[in-house]
Amino acid sequence: MIFIPGCAGFIGFSTTRALLEQGKTCVGIDNLNQYYDVKMKQKRLSILKGYKNFIFYEADVENFDVLKLIFQMHKFDSIINLAARAGVRYSMQNPFVYLSTNTLGTLNLFELAKRFGVEKVVLASTSSLYAGESLPFREDYCVNKPLSVYAASKKAMEAIAYSYYQLYGIDVTMLRYFTVYGPYGRPDMSIFRFIKWIYEEEPVIIFGDGSQSRDFTYIDDAVDATIKGLKKVGCEAFNVGANTSYSLNYIISLIEQNLGKKAKIVHKEFHKADVLATRADFSKINSMLDFTPKVTIEEGIKRLCDWYVENASFLKDISTKEQDR
Repeated sequence: MIFIPGCAGFIGFSTTRALLEQGKTCVGIDNLNQYYDVKMKQKRLSILKGYKNFIFYEADVENFDVLKLIFQMHKFDSIINLAARAGVRYSMQNPFVYLSTNTLGTLNLFELAKRFGVEKVVLASTSSLYAGESLPFREDYCVNKPLSVYAASKKAMEAIAYSYYQLYGIDVTMLRYFTVYGPYGRPDMSIFRFIKWIYEEEPVIIFGDGSQSRDFTYIDDAVDATIKGLKKVGCEAFNVGANTSYSLNYIISLIEQNLGKKAKIVHKEFHKADVLATRADFSKINSMLDFTPKVTIEEGIKRLCDWYVENASFLKDISTKEQDR
């Protein structure tokens, strides 16, 4: 039985669904916060509730007493912690929730894993730790200079994980995801926004000139890496990316091709918490977990655009704004 905090989030939902399809029993929790449009989370959750091997509790990782009750009711073999406050920019406006959810929530889970004998934890970390480092990013970089409270909270999560591994032998896989996108993705993230704005013929807002580049990871690849992360490794961090980097301008051109519409671009000032480029060295995760990304950016954008068009009636009412202010 697998415990999945954050099961209504993007990666959480996709990973939970994949495990349910494999016949695994999953217990999921989510607080359904309104950082982005909660209708997307409710939609994901409605899909998961269609599986008989899925159990859900509306709960928060910050609430130790509620978590303890759940651990008392179920015997977990492993935890995949995908509950987190996401978003670099918003962490500058409301830093407190990042420390309470990402850091305290992680501490709660490790403490309960220790008390209830859970031997394996998979932890969602981030490529944002690498700000200022040279490309491609490698896991052995020191990453001691986070540019945002979001990144700092993730660094703290990794430190907590390492301490519980050293003290209590809890096996930990820490996954540093690189810009995950795909169906049922976060509506506040760039690719979803670009598709929605171009499809609805609204202005496309770009911070900077669009030359900044990212190592984009299609959701199926992220899920594959997450599930492979259940393997016993000791305590290790892994990049989840493709060792590729594409500019926002190129992404927009792919979306234009797939939707058959032209973007109306509006440029705004580049955000100081952003980085100019990301690219993952994934040789470590390839060697230790046998993970290789399979979906190219061209194929991934095509799949996502096709999905968006098929679900346009639902997605037209999904807001791209960060809502929890």
